[in-house]
Amino acid sequence: MASHQFEPPSGTRDFLAADLRQRERVFHAARTVFERYGFEPLQTPAFERLETLTGKYGDEGDKLIFKILKRGVHEGSGEADMALRYDQTVPLARVVAAYGSQLPTPYKRYVIGPVWRADRPGKGRFREFTQCDIDVVGSASPLVEAEVVCAGANALDAMGVRDFTILINSRKVLTGLMQVYGVPTDRAAGVLITLDKLDKLPPAQVSAELVEARGLDPATAENLVNDVTAQDAVDRMRAELKDNPEGAEGLAEVDRLLELAGPHVDEDRIRFAPNLVRGLDYYTGAIWEVIAPGLPGSIASGGRYDHLIKAMGGPDVPACGFPIGVERIIGALGAPDETTDRIDVAVTIMSENYVTDAMGFAQALRSAGRTAEIFLGSTRKLGKQLKWAADRRARYALLQGESEHAEEAVTIRDLETGDQERVSVGDLVTALDRKFRI
Repeated sequence: MASHQFEPPSGTRDFLAADLRQRERVFHAARTVFERYGFEPLQTPAFERLETLTGKYGDEGDKLIFKILKRGVHEGSGEADMALRYDQTVPLARVVAAYGSQLPTPYKRYVIGPVWRADRPGKGRFREFTQCDIDVVGSASPLVEAEVVCAGANALDAMGVRDFTILINSRKVLTGLMQVYGVPTDRAAGVLITLDKLDKLPPAQVSAELVEARGLDPATAENLVNDVTAQDAVDRMRAELKDNPEGAEGLAEVDRLLELAGPHVDEDRIRFAPNLVRGLDYYTGAIWEVIAPGLPGSIASGGRYDHLIKAMGGPDVPACGFPIGVERIIGALGAPDETTDRIDVAVTIMSENYVTDAMGFAQALRSAGRTAEIFLGSTRKLGKQLKWAADRRARYALLQGESEHAEEAVTIRDLETGDQERVSVGDLVTALDRKFRI
């Protein structure tokens, strides 16, 4: 048989203990922060009705939806009526539409769960991966953006990302800029999509695309790119938009967010970035991306999207979100530290006559909150059992031979130093508690 029969399907991964524990530590860190901010957990099914998902992501996105064939006699027809969850936003829209009267206002939810996309697998690209999102639905207050940004920044800190920058802009700033430059409304979205490439392409190449693909004259294209990339881009933007009502409103949104969130996420970590676009056109107000040295692209993003839930079939309510690229962050953490996964105590069995005692030791330690494993092999050779204990990275091993059994005692061996102490069975838990405190 081919060796690949034992590999997981392309674009998916198996997570053994060390990797899974590392992932769970990251998820727990984020979850703890989100709960502290009052966000509620939400879990939706792994699959949705096909009509719930299609038409929400554009033509290219729809092609990446994993469809589930109808059961029974319909399987042969190739018809599909269900699909695996593509993201966490459409299920949120469905939940808000279905349970609106039962949800608090505003509704603050977080979700950490898998999604599936029929994408072409590659380095860092998977067909099954975890998304980590927070969203606030039902409030237009500028405090929403500040709370979401602060919660996201605190979560990144808790996950182990220390060096990052939150880049802030507003779609209203960008819309105002298009108006100042006289870009027709029907071309504005395309121009912004091209400007969004400034973090990947040199300015001259972006200017050329604005001329060739978006229909701008060369002078306008060059001036526009210069305005958003120059060292004094912030001052230029403020000067350009001072007499444009929508642009001025956008600048006020940016300033308010910096004022509210800046002192709490460290003002060196957050700044106005006039060249930040966020190509998704459903954003309606403040937008942001988070970048970190050594990591390509962004590790988090988001913004206000006040009409997206309506477009997805839910009610027309204001909303704001902060999705975190948790898979990219976990990948950047490197190999998991297996030393953190050690157990407290390994219980050896030196005779079949002492099995009952060994079970008692392990259960007493577990009841006291310690991790304890009993040797489950067939050998009664102490050397092999101690090797097993070392392989399990146990801190201590329990030994009970004939003399210990006769005295109702047990020997505690320190597997780091080799030191041993014999204690009575009744004092075992107390003795180990004392050792762990040293």
